[in-house]
Amino acid sequence: MGRAFEFRKARKFKRWDAMSKAFTKLGREIAISVKQGGPDPETNPRLRTAIQNAKGVNMPKDRVESAIKRASSKDEKDYSEINYEGYGPHGIAIFVETATDNPNRTVANVRLHFNKGGGTLGKTGSLDFLFDRKGVFRLSSEGLNVEELELDLIDHGAEEIFEHENEIIIYTDFTDFGTMQKALEEMKLNVINAEAQRLPKTTTELTEEQESEVMDLIERLEEDEDVQNVYHNMK
Repeated sequence: MGRAFEFRKARKFKRWDAMSKAFTKLGREIAISVKQGGPDPETNPRLRTAIQNAKGVNMPKDRVESAIKRASSKDEKDYSEINYEGYGPHGIAIFVETATDNPNRTVANVRLHFNKGGGTLGKTGSLDFLFDRKGVFRLSSEGLNVEELELDLIDHGAEEIFEHENEIIIYTDFTDFGTMQKALEEMKLNVINAEAQRLPKTTTELTEEQESEVMDLIERLEEDEDVQNVYHNMK
């Protein structure tokens, strides 16, 4: 399941029609990280991860520094992290993570996306049991041996390690995210991206036409400026 999800994840990034969308989402993650743990990445693991992810998509250094500076200002708006859960067409479960400075606007927009996409917005917590929360790390595979790396990292929470398109993907339980992050930093490995993701425990297979209907809703949600991530249980 992990491998298939990672391939879908890669396709999602390719769907973004402009790099600025990725920069906007990362900018919000940086802002939230600074507000929660301060502007120093040495003492703020979440900020350190956000900066690392920004480098992974070639976000300009001055833009990263500007985002940190703005978030450090008392006048900078605060973002709330709010999750929404619902069902898309054909009973597909959809989990939406947002970061917003206006929850009323966000919930109205998310509900509108569900309605226009043939879905229904549900109650918070209604679908959480359908997904496992995992830590996912993407490393450059250059100079690394997957089998040797697995032996080195299994004691740090590695559940699954595989190679795909010049990258090594590592899955951990969400509770082991910090442990794995620290281990990779100490090993001085080239981490391209590190994030918490929600993987479906089971998936539903649809016809090509049905899948297209669901993807229409997912793309509507992903294009919303307040939406950070969208997860689903479609195979």
